[in-house]
Amino acid sequence: MGIKLEYLGGLQFRAYQDKDNGYSVLLDTSKESGGNDEGVKPTDLILVSLAGCSSMDIVSILKKKKQDIEGYKVNVTGERAETHPRVFTKISIIYEIKGKNIDEQAVIRAIELSKDKYCSVWAMLKNSVDIEWSYKIETIK
Repeated sequence: MGIKLEYLGGLQFRAYQDKDNGYSVLLDTSKESGGNDEGVKPTDLILVSLAGCSSMDIVSILKKKKQDIEGYKVNVTGERAETHPRVFTKISIIYEIKGKNIDEQAVIRAIELSKDKYCSVWAMLKNSVDIEWSYKIETIK
């Protein structure tokens, strides 16, 4: 498991999976910080990783619990320290699940299992940043 990072110029980099599958991510920073604002900021990738890791768990668990998911979104925000190294001090996650007859207890249990047992990103972050979560269920008739 690993990645390769290639310098493109300015403050832009392209990250590749170690596997040669063609997938890549363009990294950049804001114009105020000397970048071109054309790629994902490395700190945003931490939020993406947390949302993606937990969502893969949650959706998988809900499918096993035979929940009829027709839509799923996650909103993640992070607050950062004012001084360098400007680490995250708080992360908020809102899971939005849409479907027919979604069981609220199944959603809560799926999130808790991801948070406490399965999501490696959450496990890495939980001792260094306050992570709060909530959910919304939209029922489709």
